[in-house]
Amino acid sequence: MKLSVEQLQKRIAVASKREPADLVITNGKIIDVFNLSIIEADIAIADGYIVGIGDYQGKQVIDAKQKYISPGFIDAHVHIESSMVTPAEFAKVVLSHGVTSVITDPHEIANVVGQDGISFMLSDSEDLPMDIFVMLPSSVPCTCFENAGATLHAQDLEPFFNHPRVLGLAEVMDYPAVLQGVDHMMNKLSTTLQHRNHIDGHAAGLQHEAINVYRSAGISTDHECISIEEALNRIQRGMFVFIREGSSAKDLTSLISVVNEKNARRFAFCTDDKHLDDLIVEGSIDHNVRLAIQHGLDPLLAIQLASLNAAECFGLKQKGAIAPGYEADFLLFHDLEHIKIDQVFKAGKLVAEHGKVIETVSRQNPISPSITQTVHIPDFQTDQLQIPIKGIQANMIGIQPNSLVTKHLIADVNITDGCFVPSIEKDQLKIAVLERHHLTGNIGLGIVSGLGLTSGAIASTVAHDSHNLVVAGTNDEDMETAIEAIRQMHGGLVVVKNGKKLASLKLEIAGLMSSRPFEEVNQNLSLLHQALHELGAPTHFHLFPTLSFLCLPVIPDIKLTDKGLFNVTTFQHIPVSAIS
Repeated sequence: MKLSVEQLQKRIAVASKREPADLVITNGKIIDVFNLSIIEADIAIADGYIVGIGDYQGKQVIDAKQKYISPGFIDAHVHIESSMVTPAEFAKVVLSHGVTSVITDPHEIANVVGQDGISFMLSDSEDLPMDIFVMLPSSVPCTCFENAGATLHAQDLEPFFNHPRVLGLAEVMDYPAVLQGVDHMMNKLSTTLQHRNHIDGHAAGLQHEAINVYRSAGISTDHECISIEEALNRIQRGMFVFIREGSSAKDLTSLISVVNEKNARRFAFCTDDKHLDDLIVEGSIDHNVRLAIQHGLDPLLAIQLASLNAAECFGLKQKGAIAPGYEADFLLFHDLEHIKIDQVFKAGKLVAEHGKVIETVSRQNPISPSITQTVHIPDFQTDQLQIPIKGIQANMIGIQPNSLVTKHLIADVNITDGCFVPSIEKDQLKIAVLERHHLTGNIGLGIVSGLGLTSGAIASTVAHDSHNLVVAGTNDEDMETAIEAIRQMHGGLVVVKNGKKLASLKLEIAGLMSSRPFEEVNQNLSLLHQALHELGAPTHFHLFPTLSFLCLPVIPDIKLTDKGLFNVTTFQHIPVSAIS
């Protein structure tokens, strides 16, 4: 923070009461996240910063009417692309939920279009009524076991460290490369440590020896914990644990009991990947706070996790608290148990009230064709979906609802002419991943159990993290129709039944995001959900987010890439047939 002499003089003059504040908030209950207590006093604000807590006069005075005043919430790790709208539209949604800052990793779009994707996300997040900080993608490509759209080395990332909102290196998920000291990974870690001190981890399934390796490499956070044992293991070794509650991965209820006043300062909240409709209805970090309180966490401690802890983790020294010297990012609400946010202030300015954003920024700049023309698939024939099986048993992906972790199943399957036939009765459907970046013609084929469809097919170009085209269905014909619909849209989501497209959402920005207003995107999502109902889809978990993570070969136990079925435990591709 660079201040002129005049700015310093003004803040000191207001703090010492020689001059009136720009804004004073009176009659409120200030949440002190340092002492976990409540203060009843005025808040004096000058130039968007808090300069005093006490008894003050101001040019403008707002009566808080005995509402609680909380620091603005901070999402410690989020992929904005998963909302399927641009950063500017994303801000309109989460601001009303009290999120005044996020730390985002644009590795979704970077895995499709590389440096152009990072530049787009930085550009579109300029001059917004919220702060969007960026951690540079460490894993482009995610692994060598699939084809992504781009490759980013340390020299490709280094220029971005000159940007003031770039904080460090995002989730390092290639543990074998770290363990073996592979040059490309060492160069990224070393370059980051020369410019910044923040490196995020991605330690799904890793035991304490592996955490020793990560910490020795300068990696300091993890958002992949799914058990108390894992969380304690990471805290013991000096990491921050981000407790995640997204659309697919819902870990908060299994982890929150580990948080207490002795260790709470090492925890923060994140959403990671959350769909637009969930953000609108359920909320963002405010939902994490409410859910934590419902499961027994002290409300003031929950708010500390959602604000001060995230800020201090990333060295955001002027964020996360209601105190002199901190930015005037704060929320007002009546009820400390249910956290229904009435007003949101950013830098001392009212930006959202009663669930609606007051100040927004509309983007009208044209988007480069290099970002909007990213779906490249060779001519496709239905017979390319055939899966030969020796015997009657097959390796398959077993879905665990509301979790990114899958089970490696081996089960009897239906066979016709030596090939797998989907079975609605056994809930065994066909799944395929088509490489869509370089016209390789690669098609990975597999069997998935747990999707629960009774008819039709679904397809998407949101397929973590390489974002090839993923399609699953009860029959080959509907799967082919879905593939063609995606091709014509240049990316998106689609639901097909009996050869007819029931609903779709065009995601023309890298096959991940729409350029349309969030309200319009949400309407299309609603139509997709209605169409999924016609396919008999389950309602206790989100189908499209679940489908997208079946392609992520860094989360145990078994996934599908464009190169075939992948065993995450052994880091090897395996045949679909259980008899090799």
